Amino acid sequence: MTEGHPGIRAAQAGILINAALAGIKLVAGIVGNTYALVADAVESGADVFASLLVWGGLAVAAQPADDDHPYGHGKAEALAAAAVSLMLLGAAIVIAIEAAKEIRTPHLVPAPWTLVVLVAVVIVKWILSRRVQAVGASLDSTAVKADAAHHLSDAITSAAAFIGISLALIGSRVAGGSGWEAADDWAALLASGVIAFNGVSMMRAALHDLMDRMPPDNVVEPIRQAARAVPGVRAIEKLHVRKAGASYQVTLHAQTDGDMSLDAAHVLSGRVKSAIRHSAPHVSNVLVHMEPFLER
Repeated sequence: MTEGHPGIRAAQAGILINAALAGIKLVAGIVGNTYALVADAVESGADVFASLLVWGGLAVAAQPADDDHPYGHGKAEALAAAAVSLMLLGAAIVIAIEAAKEIRTPHLVPAPWTLVVLVAVVIVKWILSRRVQAVGASLDSTAVKADAAHHLSDAITSAAAFIGISLALIGSRVAGGSGWEAADDWAALLASGVIAFNGVSMMRAALHDLMDRMPPDNVVEPIRQAARAVPGVRAIEKLHVRKAGASYQVTLHAQTDGDMSLDAAHVLSGRVKSAIRHSAPHVSNVLVHMEPFLER
């Protein structure tokens, strides 16, 4: 994987955009008297580190297999995704704690112009999230998908802040501001729950990859069908597939006629490997164990 790889380019774009947004939201939140925007700035800051982790994870995962890592370095990607998920959970906890404090602390009504900042942020982060998600889906990359989830959580906190500030402004005019000043803090508290949910969801996906959970049928069945369609293969007894980074490693037991010579069985196993790699380009390694076919 080079610096021009789509996953790394997406992480680099996220770093630049989030760094700029974090600074803008922090200044706007302090000057505009809204903790929801300050909390949003914290989320954008976490996104910067998340994208750095994804960048590093993808770079390590792309390293070829060596004597110490015969199965490659693909798990680095899942580790990066798990780290990003932990950052999401950490950000959610920090935002919830600070929002709860601000709710109990009297403060000024947010400035109306902060709504303009939030609208721009929501649009930018929503577009970035969709584009990074598309890259993650095309690569089948857990780490890139986690990065997209982090961008989406930022858009969600900004949208929640917009609603909270709007309620605070409306309340200040209709009810004289009594009790409405903290509406944006309540919005930040609600957004922290959404962020935590996203963090847990992405953590589950990362843990499944780390624990070698079998991928879904849409990944496994094409591999099975490709192997079964090779002339000379009578049956597929076992098929194990595990994800390592953006690729899959396959182990299967293929059955053929019992009187086939060892040399012919070896050639047949090579054909099975080629068929699988042709039908499933994301498969990086195939181990075929040949067995005699037994009538049942």
